[in-house]
Amino acid sequence: MDEELEKIKKKRLQELQQQASYQESIEEQQEDQKKQFEEQKKRILRTILTSKARERLGRIKIARPELVENIENQLLMAVQGGQLKNKINDEQLRMLLKKSLPKKRDIKIKRR
Repeated sequence: MDEELEKIKKKRLQELQQQASYQESIEEQQEDQKKQFEEQKKRILRTILTSKARERLGRIKIARPELVENIENQLLMAVQGGQLKNKINDEQLRMLLKKSLPKKRDIKIKRR
């Protein structure tokens, strides 16, 4: 009885180890794919943005990473759709950023 229990425990332990190693390999593959995507994204952005526009985007990324992610995705979609003919300069990037920023509400307090 004890021998059977030991065999079952060993078998279960092997199964768990196999599952863990399989999960690790899947996570590594996903991480590699993510790195490759980020590298490709950087390469494309380098080709479609002027140096000043890249600098501005880098500075904004420090303060508002979600906004920059949104802008980068818009630019990548424009490239894939064939909508971009020229490089995006600093002025064009600023216009794009203005459109992406949420509208500010003016709050006025009247004292009585």
